Amino acid sequence: MSDIAEIKVDGNTIELPVITGTENEKAIDISKLRDLTGFVTLDTGFKNTGSTKSKITFLDGEKGILKYRGYSIEELAEKSSFLEVSYLIVYGNLPTQEQLDGFQAEISKHTLIHEDMKKFFDGYPSRSHPMGQLGSLIFSLSTFYPECLKPNQTAEEQDLTIIKLLAKLPTIVSFIYKKSLGHPLIYPKNKYDYVTNFLWMTFGQRTEDYDVNPIVVSAMNKLLILHADHEQNCSASTVRIVGSSDCNLYASIAAGIAALWGPLHGGANQAVIDMLELIKEDGGDTEKWINKAKDKNDSFRMMGFGHRVYKNFDPRAKIIKKACDDILENLGIDDPILEIAKKLEEAALTDQYFIDRKLYPNVDFYSGIIYRALGFPSEMFTVLFALGRLPGWIAQWKEMHENKEPIGRPRQIYVGETDRDFVAIKDRK
Repeated sequence: MSDIAEIKVDGNTIELPVITGTENEKAIDISKLRDLTGFVTLDTGFKNTGSTKSKITFLDGEKGILKYRGYSIEELAEKSSFLEVSYLIVYGNLPTQEQLDGFQAEISKHTLIHEDMKKFFDGYPSRSHPMGQLGSLIFSLSTFYPECLKPNQTAEEQDLTIIKLLAKLPTIVSFIYKKSLGHPLIYPKNKYDYVTNFLWMTFGQRTEDYDVNPIVVSAMNKLLILHADHEQNCSASTVRIVGSSDCNLYASIAAGIAALWGPLHGGANQAVIDMLELIKEDGGDTEKWINKAKDKNDSFRMMGFGHRVYKNFDPRAKIIKKACDDILENLGIDDPILEIAKKLEEAALTDQYFIDRKLYPNVDFYSGIIYRALGFPSEMFTVLFALGRLPGWIAQWKEMHENKEPIGRPRQIYVGETDRDFVAIKDRK
């Protein structure tokens, strides 16, 4: 196939290079289109526009493939820990045992947050949304560690900021949860691994010992791994474009958190539980609501089924379904919401209507169920999503700087008023 694409503009034919990625993805490089023709492209929502070249994540929605740095998500979820995958995503390779031990040790040194940060919680209204708290707390880290504002940081200085962020986010997330309950804060214990430490700070109590269930640890590891990165999605692209202004890492990640907060992005697993609650309050008749979902004249839509990118199946859903089944069986939870979820899952996997439309249960469906089973309120779900997505955001920010990418500045097609004469306020009608 030719490595040149031709385009005719105003009677002139210009040649644009065709780029082929390592997974055989094809792209037409339009970087010089405006210089050559005076034209720009219009691609609302950037659905057909590659904003960067990246080595981090490969996603094929048609075939249901997801890889981090060349490793399949299935193999990583089965064989790795979240901290191991975090190292892979941020630094490009799976760590040796020595590298992983050093990574864990460095993170353990920085798990505490500045004591003054606890004062922020006293200022938040009692019903503050956890995502609002998370975004502002991460943003504020740049004020506690102003060395991150230094331009032209060395690799060592940049790595220290990365380590601090990875170390402190679980502590911040657990503190947000504890404050929502009015419980005393639980400080990290460096004897624990990354995920176990988070569970200890979240569910532990000062008044009693807390035994961390290994099945819960395994499920949390898988959930965080499955959310660690997902190519150039809304929040990752936000982190890159904010970072392209040479903004510090903390503020760039805070911007990603803001993007993730939207119900069309990170709020999907919360929407699953809201839907299940709605069905329960209506009497729990799942057949009725399945029929409503099939009715094209009904506004009801099944949340947690199908995916905007995956046109076949979400490879993460198959992995997390097993973890979900293990959690529910091990914890022996009797929850009518979860019974409704099982009935909807069965319908989606066996009903021809859903099969034909590829509306399979996705990762948001199962992750919401697991978080609820563990005892998290639905408002915390997107915060937990952010905890998993952190290494991906960091890697996107880091790669953007290493590539020396220019500041992000999309073009537009202006469709507003043309020249207008100014009218004095007394004469306006």
